[in-house]
Amino acid sequence: MSDDGLPPLREVIEAHGLSANKALGQNFLFDLNLTRRIARAAAPLTGCTIVEIGPGPGGLTRALLAEGATRVVAVERDERALPALAEIAAHYPGRLEVIHGDALQVDLPARISGPAKIVANLPYKVGTPLLIGWLAQEPWPPWYSSLTLMFQKEVALRIAAAPGSEAYGRLSVISQWRCEAKRLFDVNRSAFTPPPKITSSIVQLIPRTKCEPACSVAALERVTAAGFGQRRKMLRQSLKAVFAKPEAVLEELGLDPTARAEELAVADFARLAVRLADQAAG
Repeated sequence: MSDDGLPPLREVIEAHGLSANKALGQNFLFDLNLTRRIARAAAPLTGCTIVEIGPGPGGLTRALLAEGATRVVAVERDERALPALAEIAAHYPGRLEVIHGDALQVDLPARISGPAKIVANLPYKVGTPLLIGWLAQEPWPPWYSSLTLMFQKEVALRIAAAPGSEAYGRLSVISQWRCEAKRLFDVNRSAFTPPPKITSSIVQLIPRTKCEPACSVAALERVTAAGFGQRRKMLRQSLKAVFAKPEAVLEELGLDPTARAEELAVADFARLAVRLADQAAG
């Protein structure tokens, strides 16, 4: 038995005939010390609903409950994992609800009432689309109070990257405009079964009460797509995709037309998004 009174995860996986499904982007975490470290990073876990995406056989699920989570709602697409999750639910009566479905399709705000946090070892293939969806939530502030998520290290670096760095890009801008974002720690590939080819990282995002300057998410996405889509070009050239006279717009906002996208602060992109929305309104 493990410290939580349940069988070791390797035994659970063998008992239920589970194996990581590459098509679903699965990599199982067996190290309960590591999963409990992730759970503690999201603390406090009481007084709110913890939403977990892609629990698989339940390594992180067990850690969240062992660390005191009052209620966990786990969304799992893989039907094969449901019996293992049912055993965890039976061990922690009334504290774990499992939703069988695709996290990209499940309407979580409609299923969750009261304060919530999202804590997940996200499947690599859907991690970024899920994050973008959560960041694009309206109204804002969103239904969750924090995101504690595992990504490929490359993606984690992009989320928390500062202007002027090689990793700074579209994901950096929307993540940091919406949230306070930081990379907490790395997770070696050896912690997984099967081991992925890359290192992973835990990222935490805390939603800002106000996103300033206030702008349309759609407009922000268009401006960043134009700027970073041709990141080697000067802004006076790359922003022609969204502005008829980008040089005039940049000068009016006090921005250097010869700068490149990676040199602009998050707030600068938001100001450009405001101007773009004004342009569209006529």
